[in-house]
Amino acid sequence: MSRAERKMDHIQFALATGQSKKNMFDDIRFVHQALPDTAVSDICIKPKTGDLNLQSPVFINAMTGGGGQDTHQLNGLLARVARETGMAMAVGSQMAALKDANERQSYAVVRKEHPNGIFFSNLGSEATVQQANDAVEMIGANALQIHLNVVQELTMPEGDRDFRGALERIQAIVEGVNVPVIVKETGFGISRETAEKLRSCNVSAIDVSGFGGTNFASIENKRRQRKLSYFEDWGIPTAPAIVEVKSVFDKTVLASGGIQDARDMIKAFLLGADAVGLAGSFLKVAMQEGEKQLISDIHSLYEDLTMMMTALGAENLMELQKCPAIITGEMAQYLTARGFNPASYACVTKN
Repeated sequence: MSRAERKMDHIQFALATGQSKKNMFDDIRFVHQALPDTAVSDICIKPKTGDLNLQSPVFINAMTGGGGQDTHQLNGLLARVARETGMAMAVGSQMAALKDANERQSYAVVRKEHPNGIFFSNLGSEATVQQANDAVEMIGANALQIHLNVVQELTMPEGDRDFRGALERIQAIVEGVNVPVIVKETGFGISRETAEKLRSCNVSAIDVSGFGGTNFASIENKRRQRKLSYFEDWGIPTAPAIVEVKSVFDKTVLASGGIQDARDMIKAFLLGADAVGLAGSFLKVAMQEGEKQLISDIHSLYEDLTMMMTALGAENLMELQKCPAIITGEMAQYLTARGFNPASYACVTKN
């Protein structure tokens, strides 16, 4: 099986498998504000994301890789959606195109469809500095995502088995490219300890990419004779992963992993995320309902986020962190066990 065929299998398995929704956002409930003292016209949803310079609070996260005509068509569609909605977009892993120049156009199409867009290149932590620069050049990228996917690789029948030296390679890439570097997981979350290591590398942003979205261990298990079932419930759920990373990382924190609607988004902002990435839910609409419907759904996301911020009296995304909320259930237990105080979110006061 070629890399392109395997990656398209990933897409089909992702559509069939869906998202587990075990990201713990359901354990968060805002305290209603009957006197919010704000208006819809007061709301600003533009995020503060440092040198990433995002214009939208939500971006299209990486979901394709491997090249081929299918990747070319999907990347073109997503780039047009990004153009019509003001969103940034991450492409899938470009390693296939670095190894086969014939695959370059399946990624370069995004810049053709959206010449002024904000795009993130994407490579794994095995990449060299030269490969990182080549990936950035391929799409004229504004930033580079380095993805961490230990569990996926271990579950993948033909996956990597040696993960030594990854932090040192990330450090070299940060020093060797001229665009911001984002480090992201692939659906299993980033802990406080990992975030501390990445902070030492001076990365510009961390995408927590927590458990609760597309489960790549489950997808890879469908391709195995002997299932590694223990990896299918492995990882840090997205909501507590934001808290973990935010506690030690003072640059841009991105949240992804099963985020499906504005309710999930607003809770991610409450916990400290600066912007959120969606992949699985966008992929499903794009593949099953088409480009126009996805554009419409994204504009509805913006409207829903604005409405909820108005109800809470938060005029911008940063003010959402000052809105009181109750954290219960498994998330409260998780945070307490990790040394965080879930009650602190219920006792915040706005100036």
